[in-house]
Amino acid sequence: MSGSRERDEHSGVETTGHEWDGIKELDNPLPRWWLWIFYATIAFSVGYWVLMPAWPGIHGYTHGMLGNSARATVAQDLKDLATQRGAAGAALKTASLQQIEADPKLQSYALSVGQSVFADNCAPCHGQSGTGAKGYPNLRDDVWLWGGKLEDIQHTITVGVRSGDPDQRFSQMPAFGRDGMLQPAQVNDLTEYVTALSHRTADAAAVARAAPVFAQQCAACHGADGKGNQAFGAPNLTDADWLYGADRVSIHDQIWNGHGGVMPAWGHRFDPATIKALAVYIHVKSGGGQ
Repeated sequence: MSGSRERDEHSGVETTGHEWDGIKELDNPLPRWWLWIFYATIAFSVGYWVLMPAWPGIHGYTHGMLGNSARATVAQDLKDLATQRGAAGAALKTASLQQIEADPKLQSYALSVGQSVFADNCAPCHGQSGTGAKGYPNLRDDVWLWGGKLEDIQHTITVGVRSGDPDQRFSQMPAFGRDGMLQPAQVNDLTEYVTALSHRTADAAAVARAAPVFAQQCAACHGADGKGNQAFGAPNLTDADWLYGADRVSIHDQIWNGHGGVMPAWGHRFDPATIKALAVYIHVKSGGGQ
């Protein structure tokens, strides 16, 4: 048996002796530039193990000769941030909401804090601009289910809506159709009645049939005139603002299924100063109404 390996007749390169489905593997050497990069990564990794925290152990980890610590870096960054905030941060803790909005410098600081907190925690539901979406309130208008005064906004942020917090804002829209409280025909008539409340063309006969049903089932929260009640978080049905949609299909769905979203209680996560800043930010961006 010969000790020499087979050489490919087309390229002149020796083969490795491996063959798959008639295809033979050539024994080409690796490019030198690739090998040098590979050796450099090995050298870098060894240096990293020596200089930086790298190897975990049962009771700790190797700290490295440079003593670098991401935890210490973050702690120092937080300390520097607290120092940077300085007097403005301290004033935000003690000032009232009205004092914050009346002081241009303090308001500017509160807006910067509120904007950052809003972007990280509120924007996923309400949108970066706060204009909301179907099922998520628009915070840029002057329509507020639970009140748009500074104190109202602060309280809503703190305790949330249907959040499970003991002091939560809570309201419930019954599922009149799903739970069999009303017949399908009555839900259809109520859809026309609510459409008429918002000053749109509706079936007059259906509106007349639904009037006593509305008075018995809906007026306790929405009012006899349908203009809502902030004490109950009951929306105004006579305006053009609709949380779950203004078309007949959406109105029917709301009466039938009784949707109710959840607003988290941020009082367990943010300190009072941060909630103040967030309330001021939302109030100012909404136009500062109510």
